[in-house]
Amino acid sequence: MYRKLEALAQRLAALDRMLMDPDVVKDGGKLRNLSREHSHVSGMVDAWNALRSTEAELASAKEMLQDSDSEIRDMAKADIAALEPRRASEEQALKLKLLPRDPYEGRPILLEIRAGTGGDEAALFAGDLFRMYLRFGEKNGLKFDVLSSNALNIGGGYKEVIASVTGEQAYKLLRFESGVHRVQRVPATEAMGRIHTSTATVAVLPEPDEVEIKIEAKDLRIDTMRAGGPGGQSVNTTDSAVRIVHIPTGMIVQCQDEKSQLKNKDKAMRVLKARLLEAEESKRKAEETAARRAQVGTGDRSERIRTYNFPQNRLTDHRIGLTLYKLEQVINGDLQELTDALNTEHQTTLLAAQAE
Repeated sequence: MYRKLEALAQRLAALDRMLMDPDVVKDGGKLRNLSREHSHVSGMVDAWNALRSTEAELASAKEMLQDSDSEIRDMAKADIAALEPRRASEEQALKLKLLPRDPYEGRPILLEIRAGTGGDEAALFAGDLFRMYLRFGEKNGLKFDVLSSNALNIGGGYKEVIASVTGEQAYKLLRFESGVHRVQRVPATEAMGRIHTSTATVAVLPEPDEVEIKIEAKDLRIDTMRAGGPGGQSVNTTDSAVRIVHIPTGMIVQCQDEKSQLKNKDKAMRVLKARLLEAEESKRKAEETAARRAQVGTGDRSERIRTYNFPQNRLTDHRIGLTLYKLEQVINGDLQELTDALNTEHQTTLLAAQAE
């Protein structure tokens, strides 16, 4: 481990030099990738330096135990009692820093939410989930840009909504939200007061870098049509909606929110690339048992991950067995306790796999 950390210290010095290179500064893509690596490596080196400093203090205190003066020995014992827990904490922090870095950390993501079973109530729940993520994002400096939506005519619901989410923490904060979300509550339209169960699916897709997903023009069929639904006169009187079919996979993406056909095409291509990257990643994970074991659940959208029970003000995450009786706060964007628990479970699993 120490040899690896020495190499990382040397790499950090090299990164410092590269980030000052005028040619790197001019290259946006290279600058972004090197900045991400610098942030990651500097965190590990800082943690290592903190541990080394504590270990030096601890070694000095242990030497003082041999002193003939009883007062100095007592001081040494007090120092050791304080330093040993600190060393253990810093050692654990360093181990976490040394875990393999997720290749998508720091990336912008696409957040897709779709109504599942339950008709209009499922669409209303999908809208509630989207607003929950918006409020959570606002608290954490994330920016949401809706790329495509199919809104319900009443109640602020969505049959489908796709948004780009940017911010350094976007992927880390939302990566474990993929899956089936189930709600149990009395719909506003239910005269008898009966509890209904509905679902919505969530997908979190890291946006690929340009070099990761290459799409040949011959593999695409692009259709234009008039946009339907709300959006103003010009939306419905021009052929602004765009549907893209990726012929090799059969994937279909459609965008119609913008009045400009070009903007709709650009947004549809972003969604298509993210879905193709997800498909490649899912295939890779299926082939690597170790990688699958290092996930909180499989992340599959067919997997039920969470239940929101409104009559009992209860939220249960089925992957880690966590139950919180603060559903109202969660729906209003207070996801931090849940997010922290999911990330802690993920880190614990990775540490166990590393130890094996």
